[in-house]
Amino acid sequence: MDKKEQAEKVALLLQKEQPHPKTELTHLDEYQLAIAVMLSAQTTDKKVNQVTPALFAKYPDWEALASGDVTEVAGLIRQVNFHKGKAQRIIEAARTVLTSFNGALPHEMTQLTKLPGVARKSANVIMQELWGVAEGIVVDTHVSRVSARLGLTSQKDPKKIEEDLMSLLPKKYWRNFSGSTVLHGRYVCTARKPKCSECVLNEICPSAYKV
Repeated sequence: MDKKEQAEKVALLLQKEQPHPKTELTHLDEYQLAIAVMLSAQTTDKKVNQVTPALFAKYPDWEALASGDVTEVAGLIRQVNFHKGKAQRIIEAARTVLTSFNGALPHEMTQLTKLPGVARKSANVIMQELWGVAEGIVVDTHVSRVSARLGLTSQKDPKKIEEDLMSLLPKKYWRNFSGSTVLHGRYVCTARKPKCSECVLNEICPSAYKV
C-alpha cells in the first residue's frame, strides 16, 4: 500500500470501530461546548468536566459570562491549567460573541478563530461537534501520536501534521477521523503502553508490538 491507501484503510477501520465519535466534554448547548473546548487546551477533558458545572451554574450563557469577574471566574476554573489566562480569554470571547456575532457562534473557521482562546484546533472541534462541518482535521496529542506511529506523518507541528493528514485523506473522512483517532489514542494507542493486541489497526500499523 502507498501512504494514501494506508491512510484510507486506517480511516475505514477507525470508522468501523467508532462510527459516530463524539467529544467527551460535557455540554448542553453551543455556549457550553465552546467554553469547554477553550478550557481544554493543555488540560484533560475529565478535568474540564469537573469544573464546568459550577462555572455554568454561575454563568449560564454568553451574557452572564461577558459581565463576569475575572478573579471569580478564575477561582471557579482553578483546577485547569493556566486558569487565570483562560478566565480572561473566555470572558473576552463572550464579549466578542455578543458584540461581533449577535450572541451566536459564527459557523466559519475564519470567524471562529477571531474569538480569544479559539485557535484552529478548537475551531475544528466546535464546528465538527456542533454542526458536523469538517474544514480540517483535529490534531491534539492523541492524533499526533497515533498518526506518527502509523507512519502517516513525521511532522511535530500540529499545523503541519494536519496538512499531511488532509493531503492523504479525502474530505469525506475528516470528521470521523478526527473524533475516532482522538478516542483511539486515548483508550487504545496510549502513550506509554499501547494495547496493540486489541487494536483494529494492528495489521497495518508499522509500530505494532514495537512501541
